[in-house]
Amino acid sequence: MLAVVLIREATDDDWPAIWPFLHDIVAAGETYTLPRDLSQDRAREIWMLAPPDRTVVAVDPDGTVLGTAKMNRNHQGPGAHIASASFMVDPAHGGKGVGRALGEYVVDGAREAGYRALQFNAVVETNTRAVALWKSLGFDVIGTLPEGFQLPTKEYVGLHIMHLRL
Repeated sequence: MLAVVLIREATDDDWPAIWPFLHDIVAAGETYTLPRDLSQDRAREIWMLAPPDRTVVAVDPDGTVLGTAKMNRNHQGPGAHIASASFMVDPAHGGKGVGRALGEYVVDGAREAGYRALQFNAVVETNTRAVALWKSLGFDVIGTLPEGFQLPTKEYVGLHIMHLRL
């Protein structure tokens, strides 16, 4: 069943709802190139971005945080016309369209903000749900860093660079 999703700017009051699933996802070590023992303070610094960058939350009609995304310039200076983003969906709400809603929101927002493209720098190739979602939204894998990510099993897998021209 698809969730009814509202996407809005994240506030400081949202952090207590974001942190538990962000912590669990990062600690699992399967999808993010962040230290598995990432502290809450460092995680907040990384995730809760200041303008002109943005952090949003996807919430249900009752205000429950279902997922979150952060959007930023991928590079500075002459490369600042390329956007990037990161996404996390609370696993308790996975498979309900939350990731797709966040993805569509970010693509539309980047286009409206005047970016020329979106680039995801490190999509773990074994994260097949994310890879399929981004491909369904028009992203292409433009390269793969062989053995760029070490899973908790100690197996090395590729990191995709994914691109969408806006």
